[in-house]
Amino acid sequence: MPNSSTPAPTPAAARSSLLTPHRRLFTPYRHLFALPGTRAFTAGNLMARLPMGMFGVSAVVMISGARGSYALAGAVTATGLAATAVTAPWVARLVDRYGQARIAVPATVCAVLGSLALVLCVRYDAPDWTLFAAYAATATTPNTGGMSRARWTHLLKSDPAALHTANSFEQAADELCFMLGPVLAAFLTGTFFPEAGTLVGAALLLTGILLFAAQRSTEPPPRPRTPARAPLRAPGMPAQLAVCLAMGAVFGAMEVVTVAFADDRGHRSAAGVALGLQAAGSCVAGLVYGVVRPAGPAERRLPWCVAAMTVLMTLPLLAATLTGSLLVLSAALLVAGTATAPTMVTNMTLVQQRSPEGRLNEGMTLAVTGLLGGIACGSATGGWVVEHVSATAGYGVPVTAAALALLISLTVLPAASRGATASGGPDTGRNSRRPH
Repeated sequence: MPNSSTPAPTPAAARSSLLTPHRRLFTPYRHLFALPGTRAFTAGNLMARLPMGMFGVSAVVMISGARGSYALAGAVTATGLAATAVTAPWVARLVDRYGQARIAVPATVCAVLGSLALVLCVRYDAPDWTLFAAYAATATTPNTGGMSRARWTHLLKSDPAALHTANSFEQAADELCFMLGPVLAAFLTGTFFPEAGTLVGAALLLTGILLFAAQRSTEPPPRPRTPARAPLRAPGMPAQLAVCLAMGAVFGAMEVVTVAFADDRGHRSAAGVALGLQAAGSCVAGLVYGVVRPAGPAERRLPWCVAAMTVLMTLPLLAATLTGSLLVLSAALLVAGTATAPTMVTNMTLVQQRSPEGRLNEGMTLAVTGLLGGIACGSATGGWVVEHVSATAGYGVPVTAAALALLISLTVLPAASRGATASGGPDTGRNSRRPH
């Protein structure tokens, strides 16, 4: 006979207890996308985000095939990266001030016109300088991932647990897009014609942004006259961006070194598969991390996440040094990738917390700019080590970069956090006398 003092389970609790582990894993995500308008803006954003992994590969294949120079192709894409680092925070500031739909659409049109100009310049054998100018024009592409995260922050500002799940989903989406983008670009340029990757990417970008911008009900309200100081001057933000720079170096070095390692063994095409496994490990880890309820504030979790990343980044180095096998290396990259998403989610959470009120998109775009700068530095350093030492030794570069990120998170970030606390918390600009 049941104990009458024991309360009967509620219908929701009864249903939850009957869920399989697989269904329980995705329950937070189902709740997330039950919110009105979230599926529509996510679909548009994913469509617009996929080309981010396509444009670089497509440009290299298109330019090198037409001009016979990988050096020229690399210089053009590097110029675009530098232009993005300068332009992206400015575009993000306009998005915060005037709204996503009002700024993202014309900025995207400008970027698409730049892509089309690049195709025409390559096709009709225009002077080399026109390639640099055309590709630099694509730097106006808005930070699609940042705008999506800004919408989640606006919708879930009173629900930190759900916001954590949303941030984890966004990181998994980043990994998925950068995993599928290069594969799709290689397929299009190899199967149809060299310009196909750039043209399809431009079409996806414009269509996705138009769909995303049309979802006005979930758009954060613009802040045209926010008195908040610039995100770069917010307490703790410079140290946070230094972590982004170091983590970007991990990714940039890993990509270059893996391509060189596979090329040394006569399997250069397999490098894409190996790097795809690393992204897949991060994607799965990001989805799992989204249903975990991490304890403690993000600034305390970040050093642990970076420490795990540093340890796991030694696995590719050990695999390359001890075995020299591309198959073993691929398995090591899969495992090493599992630390990426949790670290990036925690880092972006801190960026969101430290960005001044009304300038969230600008703050997150600065973080992305830091990552891009780190990728450029890591690629250059990794390439130098590969050329002057060996591809195997090159795997020491991402380990070193991860260790540098760990050092910053253990020393500089805590000091910055104490300084922010002593000054009364992150500056939202409410006491600022001069608008920016």
